Amino acid sequence: MRIFISAGEPSGDLHGANLARCLQRLHPGVELVGFGGPHMEAANCRLLYPLTQLAVMWFVRVLAHAHVFLQIVSQADRYFSHHKPDAVVLIDYPGLHWWLARRARYHGIPVFYFVPPQLWAWAGWRVEKMRRFVDHVLCSLPFEEEWYRQRGVKAHFVGHPYFDELPQQRLDDAFVNEQSGKGGPIVGLLPGSRSQEVDRNLGSLLRAASRVHAARPDARFLFACYKQAHREQVVQRLRSFDIPAEVHVGRTTEIIHLSQACAAVSGSVGLELLYRGKPSAVVYRVSSFDMKLCQVLKTSDYISLVNLLAGEELFPEFLSVRCEAEGIANYLVRWLNDPAEYAAVTDKLAALRGRVAEAGACERAARFVLEKLALTDGLQRKAAA
Repeated sequence: MRIFISAGEPSGDLHGANLARCLQRLHPGVELVGFGGPHMEAANCRLLYPLTQLAVMWFVRVLAHAHVFLQIVSQADRYFSHHKPDAVVLIDYPGLHWWLARRARYHGIPVFYFVPPQLWAWAGWRVEKMRRFVDHVLCSLPFEEEWYRQRGVKAHFVGHPYFDELPQQRLDDAFVNEQSGKGGPIVGLLPGSRSQEVDRNLGSLLRAASRVHAARPDARFLFACYKQAHREQVVQRLRSFDIPAEVHVGRTTEIIHLSQACAAVSGSVGLELLYRGKPSAVVYRVSSFDMKLCQVLKTSDYISLVNLLAGEELFPEFLSVRCEAEGIANYLVRWLNDPAEYAAVTDKLAALRGRVAEAGACERAARFVLEKLALTDGLQRKAAA
């Protein structure tokens, strides 16, 4: 059996790796190939292209990389034609993945969408593509299954794979003890995993930190960067700010654990903040053009996964074309200064975690895919007989 898995973002790479391990455990000998990143490669998935290195979003950025996307689609199409996998599993990243799904459908290959795009949140008309090109949607959020089924899409709720990853995380005790020994409340600053996110949001985070420092001189700031290039960018910008800050790569888990409160660029890291019960301001600065698109296409009340799961704004959101440093800092200072308000938020986060943070999504997704393929194979053999 051969399964093609595609993930276009760092978080998808993690989910793809966990899914790959589950598939291999449930079906030893399965051949895994596709697009992804280092985690999938380490999980014995042979990469045809390191797609996570190209993680981009928003209209203008996608257009700028259109020629690369066309080359990737062409590469996938050739692979589907010459090596026809038994299934294609797509993980988030809808722009490119619609095209992969289209080509897989052309070649008669079943398509499973794991961690589907949030069509219910914006540009809901795209559900027509899901109906046409995807055989099964493996839903990560509880309400998605019914939403898709009402629109004629076969859907099955498996849970969010981030909750598979989080219980496996292990803290570096030496780092935690070193930071704890320095004293003072810690504010975690998470500028995102995409370079364009860091570019757009870093100024807001730095100015917010400066305001918090003015109100709480004892507070310290820890930046959690995804890669070394982001760290160098933050260090360079920090030279213009007189704040007690450190910048680390590969310490996101420890920094969230150590922080009393955080400010984070919107993304799946919100689920880790939920898991660890850390109040956070959600930041997402966009261009004027992207904001106009968002205003036309956005149909949900929130951008944060935590708020969507809660059905209320537990994490204050700052989706804006402007620097929202003042608003971000106000929340951070209140969480540092007001124990009652802080406890009210952490209590709600704990209750929400108890409802939604169930591990096993990758296991359930792997079983579903394998069972559907076995059923299809059985029907084909029966028809042939």
